Amino acid sequence: MTDDVTTGVRDSSPKEAVGRYGIWSAGLRSEDPAQRGELAEAAAELEELGFGAAWLGGSSGVQHAVPLIEATSRLTVATGIQSIWQYEAADTATRFAELDAAHPGRFLLGLGVSHAKLADQYRRPYSSMVEYLDALDATGVPAGRRILAALGPKMLKLSRDRAAGSHPYLVTPEHTADAREILGEVPLLAPELKVVLETDPDRARSLARDSLAMYLTLPNYTNSFLRFGFTEDDFADGGSDRLIDTLFAWGDDDRIRERIDAFYTAGADHVAFQLVTDQDRSALPRPEWRRLAELLA
Repeated sequence: MTDDVTTGVRDSSPKEAVGRYGIWSAGLRSEDPAQRGELAEAAAELEELGFGAAWLGGSSGVQHAVPLIEATSRLTVATGIQSIWQYEAADTATRFAELDAAHPGRFLLGLGVSHAKLADQYRRPYSSMVEYLDALDATGVPAGRRILAALGPKMLKLSRDRAAGSHPYLVTPEHTADAREILGEVPLLAPELKVVLETDPDRARSLARDSLAMYLTLPNYTNSFLRFGFTEDDFADGGSDRLIDTLFAWGDDDRIRERIDAFYTAGADHVAFQLVTDQDRSALPRPEWRRLAELLA
């Protein structure tokens, strides 16, 4: 895969900085000191492979981006997503300022409201996000250096008006087209897409269903699926084939490329790929990253 990201410290917009392709990984936010060296190696390899951004999965914070940024020279590192319930705005602003002073333009603050089942403090999600953004404004975190996890129209409009754009998770090309219409042409639209590098349908869909199981218990996602033509029947037994085949890119190289292209055709600027394997979600699937880079070349 060719590297389409400009080199060195830049004043470019987030859209230019993240490039066309990124990697989303919960493993990249590891706090295990024993993994520090592997994290640095993995980040450096992602940069060498030509990925423009590394998205830190789970409820990651600014501090989790530091070792990856220090190990690379141009890779954008983004939180994907930092929960507003877990990290105070004032502390986030302080950490952001420190990181940006040391490595200007290399970090993108991804923010989200998480889910009622995962956050005890969950309440008035839209209003709480507005208040959080107000607090960041007051402490000098630029709107152009943050991005919101937005599924519904109200949060998408907020990501248009108060951030650099949106990083929707677990969405379809149809959602991407709708999001682009709401955002307009300029804001960054960077959906996450799960990729299963398996050609056997039973194997690929089994891995996908294992990955999807938790999300089917979260109304924010299932309500989003319902808005885009799925029914309650599609959520039974781990997800219908139709749901799986829409949310996951799997199959041979041509089929996976076709699925990826559908997101760009729908209006995505950047796609953050999450590799789904039989490993623990916290693992770093580096062989699969290399294989995907070859596929994208």
